Amino acid sequence: MKNSVEKSDSPQHLCSRRQLLRFIGVSATTVLTACGHKQSRSWLAAAAETSQTEALAAAIPACVVRPEQTEGPYFVDEKLNRSDIRTDPSDKSMRTGVPLRLEFQVSRVASGACAPLSGAFVDVWHCDAQGVYSDVRDGQFDSRGKKFLRGYQTTNADGLVEFLTIYPGWYEGRAVHIHFKIRADAASKRGYEFTSQLYFDEAITEQVHKQVPYNSKGRRTTVNEADLIFRRGGKQLLLVPTKNSQGYAAKFDIGLKLS
Repeated sequence: MKNSVEKSDSPQHLCSRRQLLRFIGVSATTVLTACGHKQSRSWLAAAAETSQTEALAAAIPACVVRPEQTEGPYFVDEKLNRSDIRTDPSDKSMRTGVPLRLEFQVSRVASGACAPLSGAFVDVWHCDAQGVYSDVRDGQFDSRGKKFLRGYQTTNADGLVEFLTIYPGWYEGRAVHIHFKIRADAASKRGYEFTSQLYFDEAITEQVHKQVPYNSKGRRTTVNEADLIFRRGGKQLLLVPTKNSQGYAAKFDIGLKLS
């Protein structure tokens, strides 16, 4: 598979939503200049008829190019096509933890524009509340034969997939994270593969990990800024979960440059 990702330090990269929001309250011209995003004078004239906030919201791209990160040692291509990844298919047992509904919006980036990417495979895998991955052997555990907290979904016509999982636990040396892999154009010989990780706000993690069953493992030893992998682009991979009656929900927008 071919890895292809636009580096975050490229002068032609798309602005992140957070970067654009920093400019709310300044002129539209300032924002467009800072983001390297060219617009015609006619667009600016039309935007002037609305509030600055509305104009900026309209200018925020529907997708954002993100940094690629390491796959890590625990990826197993289980080929489990499912949305709810909390259960273990071998015995139907369910991993306990705070529910997390995770949605991906996957888009194709071409010529500075975004379009939904349908038919892409999105794999997700992560550890349970005690820091254990399924179907691997490690110095701390042997979970071979189990397949909890793993699965993939195929993006629909709108480029969307959704997973129901749990808020991850932690293990030595790493911040709390979720792995994901996106595979597109699988029918071609070259194909496309993008692999990275998602991270969480520290304050939310603190609240979640005070609860059962997370609290039985003790306090985390590695926060985001102390994680060497997080330091390589992790701020662009932060989820912003919102609390709901079941647990948390988060959506992650990502744009892929396939060629």
